[in-house]
Amino acid sequence: MTGGERGGGDIHFVEMRPEDFVAECVDIVRRAQDKGVVIRILGAMAVYLHTEGCERCREIHRTRFGEGTPMFTDLDVMAYKKQKKKIKEFFEKDLKFLPDRMVNVLFGDKRLIYYHPEGKYHVDVFFDKLEFSHDVPFGSKPGEGRLDLSFPAITPTDVVLEKLQIHDINPKDLVDLIVLFMSHDLAEEDGEGKINAAYIAGLLADDWGFWYDATRNLELVKSYADQMVGEGRLNPEEAERVKSQVDLLLRRIEEEPKTKRWRKRAKTGTKKKWYREVEEVVR
Repeated sequence: MTGGERGGGDIHFVEMRPEDFVAECVDIVRRAQDKGVVIRILGAMAVYLHTEGCERCREIHRTRFGEGTPMFTDLDVMAYKKQKKKIKEFFEKDLKFLPDRMVNVLFGDKRLIYYHPEGKYHVDVFFDKLEFSHDVPFGSKPGEGRLDLSFPAITPTDVVLEKLQIHDINPKDLVDLIVLFMSHDLAEEDGEGKINAAYIAGLLADDWGFWYDATRNLELVKSYADQMVGEGRLNPEEAERVKSQVDLLLRRIEEEPKTKRWRKRAKTGTKKKWYREVEEVVR
């Protein structure tokens, strides 16, 4: 994953047209599904897929790295570790993708990396949860986890959490959040066009460190929306829609009863490190 979730390193962009790359990646997810393998798209491409039908959102999203810069750097997917053997067979035998043998041996319990046979892009396969600055869980059993709630990408709710967990959030990740809040309503459940505020609030109510970074990042979303208005990238009405959604989510997070674990960790606060350092995986 080459998003704000990891630090450092040069960015290598996919040189295909965004529409062609997305279509190819969705086809991979569909072919996996036909084989009984559950994989779902993460990150910026998940945002792209969830903003289908909102051309204005897509227009804003295309500027995440700056005008004229390609949108995507790789394909990131989430899977269930219980299907690891099937996943390896799918990528290596069916797709003829090339495994990163060092990474796959050293980190194979948590992730796998594959390279397109023609070197067009690479694929990061993560298992059961994202473990970067904070943990975003997806479950571990096909048919029972959060990957089964949405196709071909993870739910909008989980994309929001994927972005909110970043300790040092980047402008591109703020743009991802802004277009999601523009195009989705808050709800108390998962569903098409919805961000499940109840699930987000419940997850953060048990993890003070994640709560701390997530609520700070939500405040940054509001200020960045104002900055984008000043730059002419958002109009005032769009920014107000985003800020209103964020305020509703912040209120829902605040109202959620906190667990004993959360309250105990809150007493220490920032005197003790509350996030995980994220190191770049050498490819």
